[in-house]
Amino acid sequence: MSERYQPMELGDTGGDAVRAAFHNQVLYCRANDAPVTARIVAALAALLDRPATGFARRLAGWQGAPLADALPLRAAGGLHALHLAGAAPELAPVYADADDINDAAIVAGVVTRHEAVLLPWLDGPPQTNEAGRSSNFIAAMLWLADRGLPPRFECLEIGSSAGINLMLARYHYDLAGVQVGPQPGAMAFAPEWRGNHPPQHRIGIASTHGCDVAPVDLTDPVQALRLKAYIWPEHHVRFARMEAAIAAATEEKPDIVRMNAADFVEAELAKPQAAGTTRVLMHSIVWQYVPADQQARVTAAMEAAGARATPERPLAWIALEANRTVHHHELVVRHWPGGGAPTMLGRAHAHGAWVEWLG
Repeated sequence: MSERYQPMELGDTGGDAVRAAFHNQVLYCRANDAPVTARIVAALAALLDRPATGFARRLAGWQGAPLADALPLRAAGGLHALHLAGAAPELAPVYADADDINDAAIVAGVVTRHEAVLLPWLDGPPQTNEAGRSSNFIAAMLWLADRGLPPRFECLEIGSSAGINLMLARYHYDLAGVQVGPQPGAMAFAPEWRGNHPPQHRIGIASTHGCDVAPVDLTDPVQALRLKAYIWPEHHVRFARMEAAIAAATEEKPDIVRMNAADFVEAELAKPQAAGTTRVLMHSIVWQYVPADQQARVTAAMEAAGARATPERPLAWIALEANRTVHHHELVVRHWPGGGAPTMLGRAHAHGAWVEWLG
């Protein structure tokens, strides 16, 4: 396999786009310390050349945009779920990263035997809720406070999935020595920090509220298992975080509604905002899943609300999203009043392992 990413656009369709999406996903997994997931995706890619099952034919003839739909991770999630449930023991050597085994043959056999279980995993996008990304949100809020915005934040999140990042006020953060949140907290994060530390401020979370088109209830073991299936198996700390998130949600569920991003943002921005609070829209690794018409509505609603923002009732937009051109995740912030021009505060690991601070 070539070690270069194949150029492609988010909306590309067709067989070549499917193959490029799998190829690029393998390289992306390797670059993000996920060699086992890379092996699984590469084995799935091998099915594309001679699709002998309905599952493989659906992959090869994917009707949507495979990159935007995260097609490789949909398929990989299904296999991981079988492994976690112990339903496909032949996958164990692959997930153990064993040498001298034929990954493609093993995966092809599993797909043949478990096709009925695997096919529904292609029906919806991955739920990639990751608590480590909340470090980026907190760092951005520290930066906003340093810019003079009220350090009390009313947080709105789109694509909340299970609402793990909506519980960010319950976590503790050590951001290059800058301490935020309760100790010890339901979870604690100390990402590797590259560059200067973020500004030091006392900030508070006034409220959190989120939406998802298919919200996950962490207190339901079946739904929690599905979420675990999307965690890359190499990242053991993420499984520990998931258990901590389940415990926190059991104590008090995050506030999530079933709603699409555009409807949610428009409805929330129409509500009164308390003086002395900063209303902030935040999201991480979700924008690619939001349809283009909804992206346009969210942007228009935010810019219209930004035009009405005042120093006592400002508005901010924090996004941690993939730049598919350079294959980095970028932390970008806009705020009003102040013009709303995008400012890139940093780059970050997709699952919170490190932050390169540019702010």
